[in-house]
Amino acid sequence: MSTATPITRPRGHAVLRGLAELGSNVKLTSGLVLVLSLVALAVIGPLLVDTEMARPISAPTNRPPSPDYLLGTDGGGRDLLAVIIASTPQTLRLGLLAGLIGTVGGTFLGLVAGFFGGWLDRIISTATDVVLTIPPLAILLIVAASVRSVSVEMMAFIIAALAWMHPARSIRAQVLSLRERAYVEIARISGMGDLRIALFEVLPNLLPLIMSSFVAAVSGAILAALGLEALGFGPQDTPTLGMTVYWSLLYGAFGRNMWWWWAPPIVILAILFIGLFLISVGLDEAVNPRLRRQA
Repeated sequence: MSTATPITRPRGHAVLRGLAELGSNVKLTSGLVLVLSLVALAVIGPLLVDTEMARPISAPTNRPPSPDYLLGTDGGGRDLLAVIIASTPQTLRLGLLAGLIGTVGGTFLGLVAGFFGGWLDRIISTATDVVLTIPPLAILLIVAASVRSVSVEMMAFIIAALAWMHPARSIRAQVLSLRERAYVEIARISGMGDLRIALFEVLPNLLPLIMSSFVAAVSGAILAALGLEALGFGPQDTPTLGMTVYWSLLYGAFGRNMWWWWAPPIVILAILFIGLFLISVGLDEAVNPRLRRQA
């Protein structure tokens, strides 16, 4: 009597093994170091610098960098070092919150559309295509201009409302491929329901793509917030990197050669975007075998 050889199928341990290999990815490691350095600045900075100096009229105005004010002061009488330390975590929180909401919503819609198909797929795909044709900045400007007082959380929700389309489309395309795999058919034959197959067989194999989509959504959310804040539609009472740039533009810091006002937030933003870009590229290499071989 012969015994059948069990058919192996990709499970969660394969995903965990793939995630363990990410540590050898130079781009991913470099990006994480840059982003975590900003997180460390946000955590440790308030222990070393009095962030109350980020409030208006808490310091002399328009002072260049000196031993007393390492990054100088702005036209509103704020210590710019305290402003940077206070605004960096707010910008990170905005991007993470908007990216998380957009990625979770896009993953749910993409998983439902790709796995179940039918009329659900048609409705979700049509809605995604329609929203993608609308300029997001125009909608954000209209919504932000309609709200009297914008907080960091409110701005994150506004941006997240337009951050789900790209994750939904990429997740749907991947699910369409995964649902045809042999292990999905085996799960169906074994009597497992569609919902359990989607959650426990398909979703774990989407984790690297979801992580990559999340990083891209965070980067896009911060960029969208910067666009709104540079036009003056950001939170007026909460320091953020984008609002610091806005105030420097409003008070003519460029024309007055007050480089210490606008240069520090731009440097922090450059470090943040470079770090997120490297993380995104590293995750793309982990997801795409062709990119991994080229690297």
